[in-house]
Amino acid sequence: MRRLDKQINDDKIINEILSKSNICRIALHDDVYPYVVPLNYGYHKNSLYFHCALTGKKIDLIKKNNKVSFVIEQGHKVIKSDISCNWTTKYRSIFGQGMIDIITDHQKKKEGLDIIMQHHGKNDNFYNKSIVDKILILKLSIKSMTAKQSGEWI
Repeated sequence: MRRLDKQINDDKIINEILSKSNICRIALHDDVYPYVVPLNYGYHKNSLYFHCALTGKKIDLIKKNNKVSFVIEQGHKVIKSDISCNWTTKYRSIFGQGMIDIITDHQKKKEGLDIIMQHHGKNDNFYNKSIVDKILILKLSIKSMTAKQSGEWI
């Protein structure tokens, strides 16, 4: 990281960003250009969980190469100034890499759904079997990450 003064090393703050944010953008390997997709997620024990359809470009790319990069941001606000070049942005973010596994086992899919739902505030979950059968759970095991913030946070 070029700006070490912006790096977050406090595990409590990093966990807060992972636990309180809602959208994760993952970058997958495609032929010429990366394929980036925003997904809602659940965070649990150094892993991110996503739900998706059984088929599609994302699944095809993961099957070819399951190494991904990801970005999560927590809040952002443009800070304006009378002087154009003094504008800035207040934010917290995490950049990371990891490997995605495709979860197809019915019980493990329900466990992944529980993590996603709990992340978004719902703990008492019931899943219709026919709906669970129509989805996959993606588990991104985080291998490395760097956290950064700009602006004052209280």
